Amino acid sequence: MKIHFIAIGGSVMHSLAIALHQGEYEVSGSDDRIFDPARSRLAAAGILPKAEGWDADRITKDLDAIILGMHAFEDNPELIRAKELGLPIYSFPEFIYQQSQHKHRIVVAGSYGKTTVTSMIMHVLNGVGKKFDYLVGAQVPGFDNPVKLTKDAPILIAEGDEYLASKLDMRPKFLLYKPHVAVITGISWDHINVFPSEMEYIDAFASLVDAIPKGGTVIYRGDDPDVTPLVKSLNNDLHFAETFKTPDYKVKQGKFRIKAKGERYKMAVIGKHNMDNIAAAQKVCFLLGVGESEFFQHISTFEGAKSRLEEVYRDDKMLIFKDFAHAPIKVKATVEAVRELYPDKNLVACVELHTFSSLNKQFLPHYKNALKPADTKVVFIQESTFEKKRMEPITGKEITSAFGDKKVKYLNEVDDLDKTIKKALTGNDVLLMMSSADFGGWQIG
Repeated sequence: MKIHFIAIGGSVMHSLAIALHQGEYEVSGSDDRIFDPARSRLAAAGILPKAEGWDADRITKDLDAIILGMHAFEDNPELIRAKELGLPIYSFPEFIYQQSQHKHRIVVAGSYGKTTVTSMIMHVLNGVGKKFDYLVGAQVPGFDNPVKLTKDAPILIAEGDEYLASKLDMRPKFLLYKPHVAVITGISWDHINVFPSEMEYIDAFASLVDAIPKGGTVIYRGDDPDVTPLVKSLNNDLHFAETFKTPDYKVKQGKFRIKAKGERYKMAVIGKHNMDNIAAAQKVCFLLGVGESEFFQHISTFEGAKSRLEEVYRDDKMLIFKDFAHAPIKVKATVEAVRELYPDKNLVACVELHTFSSLNKQFLPHYKNALKPADTKVVFIQESTFEKKRMEPITGKEITSAFGDKKVKYLNEVDDLDKTIKKALTGNDVLLMMSSADFGGWQIG
């Protein structure tokens, strides 16, 4: 098959392109901007477009399918040509479903933790030797590519995003996978540009629950005030519900330890939220035939997905963690996790706000107390971000009010960020950098 990707540079799009290229597909693609790591990975695979930009001449009658990324708008010349030629056009999740209709599909959804739970399931299944396909939004140790799609694997483990499938398909991505098993880690309002009210956001997850087929299973946290009513609405004669809860754990000698069947298993990951993630992953693995002892034997070696509370530096004076956290509940959980493990260290916590939701003044108060456990608290927003997103700038007063803490330092310049961090260091420090961007290219030095 010949497949063309419109907007191939996306984080998941380029991973799917590489996966198909490694299989039995002839892959081409285009984009008007491609950044690393996508650029380097596409180049290494030999499928980096020769030039950036759109060109309708790339779209020919002999193409078997077009896969459309979120970065491509309706006036895209390649998309217009594809429509003129009557070529099959799929969003990323539509294509995944088309290729996995014969598989047992397990989708991990939720406002937070879905990448980590998906990664945990992959790690354990790989350890016990099960055959499966997967798609996940981060690089996972032990896996060459974040996407694997084969003809013969009987299981698909997919991270399910609630964001829109494409500019042509306004449904949440996770609906299009049509899961037999859906995990909902939790719901906390996000993506305010797509879901302008909290109820509209919750309704997206209600649609996921409603879409679970007869005999399907939903896995959720039993005391979640938003998810529980959605699950209770299911017909219990037709569906199965499994709940998880925070496991019995304690922190000892710098390790989080979970008690199971009378034993204490040392975990490589940290934080209460990751203990919850482990509990959710265990439920899925049990459904797939992995016993408790076997599960904990393998999950204890899971070190986390890339940029998910990842330790990137350590010496006698300082530890540095990098985390993808930017939404309020993610920031709060990450700061609390680091503080719980290192109660006696000087904690310098920096969060970069750059998403549409985080820069929205209506949404900003959701960050109240998110940085509370830290000794030094920094909020960083590059001035150019407001211009790029065509949003009204936020003042320092608005930041401190929203975060509920006058000690929060609001910075816009990389040089000021560098000076503030270095001034805050004492020689017994944990530096926590939280962003889905890159802090304007800042690096410790």
